[in-house]
Amino acid sequence: MSSKQSVVQVNPIFQPTQTLLEEQYIVHRLWEAQDKASFLTGVAGEVTGVVTDGGSGASADLLRQLPKVGAVTVFGVGVDAVDLDYCKAKGIRVGNTPDVLTDDVADLAIALALGSFRQLSFAHNYTCAGRWVNDGAAPLTRKFSGSHVGIFGLGRIGAAIAKRAEGFDCQISYCNRNQRSDVSYQYFSDLKTMAEAVDCLIIGVAPTPDMRGVVDAEVLSALGPNGHLVNISRGWVVNEADLVNALVQKQLGGAGLDVFEDEPNVPEALFSLPNVVLQPHVASGTVETRTAMGNLMLENLENFYQGKELTAFVA
Repeated sequence: MSSKQSVVQVNPIFQPTQTLLEEQYIVHRLWEAQDKASFLTGVAGEVTGVVTDGGSGASADLLRQLPKVGAVTVFGVGVDAVDLDYCKAKGIRVGNTPDVLTDDVADLAIALALGSFRQLSFAHNYTCAGRWVNDGAAPLTRKFSGSHVGIFGLGRIGAAIAKRAEGFDCQISYCNRNQRSDVSYQYFSDLKTMAEAVDCLIIGVAPTPDMRGVVDAEVLSALGPNGHLVNISRGWVVNEADLVNALVQKQLGGAGLDVFEDEPNVPEALFSLPNVVLQPHVASGTVETRTAMGNLMLENLENFYQGKELTAFVA
């Protein structure tokens, strides 16, 4: 009989971490099961941990079928897809991987802002299609340096984005539930009011349920036809139909998007727009960061089984 602990893994993760996980634990791959209910019934008697990522999470329905689970370890920082109320009620620990991905996510946020302002995807396609030769110089774009950047959610990642934007001589404002005493940036308590004031709205807010659709037509209208939207939080923080409409109707200057409402499905209306830069939810997608995320996730899991406090946890 194996002395290894048994875990259910909801979805595949970074392969080196996957390899280490399977060396250290008995791993039951939920994503490969055709009949998930029967699969869970078959392993419920032995599984004491769940491994997942920020997108898949762990629902109350899943956890109810695994009554011996004592920890959910998330490969990622977002825990919005984990039923935290259920976990707290049942005493299930929830660990995630904050901090280690902050730099990469902040880097990509600035890259998306530059890509949107300078229409980098359009210019790349323009060059590759031979249009520079046939049509002459590409259209002029907008300057990002010196612009007014508004950050919705000045947490770890938001603060890192602000630091980088300062390097471009940007004026920084932010919208939070509460004003921070440790920064001198201009504070707005109302998102629409901030959107009216800035050139670029970057969404870095924690994806809590009350944030669903908060960036709507009213906020986008306030940002206006010269304003740019960058989203590295969750797609559903933005009303995607309103965003698509604003971009198609040229009511918004541009957008840099790493996240979408129904991933991996992206509205096709965005594909041909010159002022839109699209990424397939890869803000933390570097070898260095995914390695660090994997190490922290495994450390959380190991600490749980050793009866120690999780290194990084939310519940």
